[in-house]
Amino acid sequence: MDETRVLKQNIVQANREVKHDVKVTNNLPSADDVENKPVDPHKKAVSAVPQASNVTTATTAFTATSNNNTGRNKWSLGDFDIGKPLGKGKFGSVYLAREKRSKFIVALKVLFKSQLQSAGVEHQLRREIEIQSHLRHPNILRLYGYFHDKSRVYLILEYAPEGELYKHLQRKHRFSEETAASYIAQMAAALQYCHQKKVIHRDIKPENILLGLKGELKIADFGWSVHAPTSRRTTLCGTLDYLPPEMIENRPHDDKVDLWSLGVLCYEFVVGRPPFEADGHTETYRRITKVIYTIPDYVSSDAADLIKKLLRFDPAQRLPLTGVLNHRWITSKCNITIPVVPQSTESQ
Repeated sequence: MDETRVLKQNIVQANREVKHDVKVTNNLPSADDVENKPVDPHKKAVSAVPQASNVTTATTAFTATSNNNTGRNKWSLGDFDIGKPLGKGKFGSVYLAREKRSKFIVALKVLFKSQLQSAGVEHQLRREIEIQSHLRHPNILRLYGYFHDKSRVYLILEYAPEGELYKHLQRKHRFSEETAASYIAQMAAALQYCHQKKVIHRDIKPENILLGLKGELKIADFGWSVHAPTSRRTTLCGTLDYLPPEMIENRPHDDKVDLWSLGVLCYEFVVGRPPFEADGHTETYRRITKVIYTIPDYVSSDAADLIKKLLRFDPAQRLPLTGVLNHRWITSKCNITIPVVPQSTESQ
């Protein structure tokens, strides 16, 4: 069976699921409902990709519409059929959705303004939208557009059928080195693209990575990312287990924080836990700042070598992303073709 037929069949399945499980679009839950009724984590997501029954036509139609709908109020909730919940976050939930005109399948992230304002993170959301909407890479989740009403903000996102990478890691405990190398290579390529655009992610972790239909990796959450073309940052952000020493010590930092996080990610992929994990934040901080960790014997020498070259206290000593992509562990274990994005490529 050829790939196009498989895509079409998966889309038909997704469309049926949305049609069967449609909720009235003006009856989305309130902020209180979302807080009190978490999404069932065991509920299976639809197996589909973000194209409609005619893959090429629907993709073109939706993309053209999203490119034209650049103003804040061009889209509205009435443009979408809302399907079942896909996940729940701190400030809202994500739903499977279908744009009515093109039949294009997307993930609709619904955030409540009251909760965003209470937490004082409106600027973070604005930054996330600004950055992610301008990124175009096969390993970065696409943000097609956004809109808002009186109480909610809606982000129209690419749908990643295989869900969170973290859940796959939990089920498998740790990945094979072939799988881990493929994931790290995709991460390195995506981060290389981000850094060319002067974007630092600053919150790399398995929970912020999704998987597409064919298992391709998608960096998904840019809430802590920053566009820093000239300045070094001093903000403490990100997730504790993945924070580099310079951020813990409140020293200025640059895009090399993502190299450290990539090393932590590589370790967690092949070992099954973060390298600096400890009982209590204080001990975790100490281990990070002293770069204290051990690599189990079952990890290959090549994988261990890459981890050691990324987890360096001195940011300038960390292996650059080009070096990661050319590292022997990646070239020998990675079994997929990594997309090459020329440095001159601009966001469309």
